[in-house]
Amino acid sequence: MKVAIAGVMASLVAVMTLLITIPVPATQGYINLGDTMVMLSGLLFGPIIGGVAGGVGSAVADVVSGYASWAPYTLIIKGIEGVIAGLTVKITPRFSGPLRKAMEVLILLIAGLEMVFGYFLVETLLYGVGAALAELPGNLFQAVSGIIFSLVVGPVVRKVLP
Repeated sequence: MKVAIAGVMASLVAVMTLLITIPVPATQGYINLGDTMVMLSGLLFGPIIGGVAGGVGSAVADVVSGYASWAPYTLIIKGIEGVIAGLTVKITPRFSGPLRKAMEVLILLIAGLEMVFGYFLVETLLYGVGAALAELPGNLFQAVSGIIFSLVVGPVVRKVLP
C-alpha cells in the first residue's frame, strides 16, 4: 500500500511541477509549483513517502521537462524537503491546539528553507552567487506556496483519508 501511495504522490509532484514552468536562464533551471505536492505528501503520509514523492517526482519532472542536468540535485534536495515535511506526522501529534499548528508551520518552514538553501548552494557552486541570487525569489515563492497549500489543503484531505 505504501509503495502505491508513494507512486501516486510522486506522480502528483511531477504533474504539479510540470503544470507551470518558468525558466530561469541564469541557472538553467525553472520555477514551478511542485513544492505544493512535496510538502503535502510529507504532511499527509510521513517522511518516507514525503521523501520518495518529493525526490522521485521532482527528478522525473526535471528529466521530462528538459532539465535533466538538475535531476540528481533535485532528487536529493526535494527528497530531503519531503522527509522534513513528513516529520510533521512524527512530531506534531505530541502537541495539541495552537501549539500543534505552530509546530506544523515551523517544520514546513524548515522544509522550505532546506529547499531554498539547497538550490542556492548548488547554483552558487555551478553558476556563481549572482545567478543563485537571480533564482532566490522564485525558490522562496515555491517554498511559501508549498507551505500555504499544504496547510490549507492538508486538513481537508485528512478528513477524507481512511
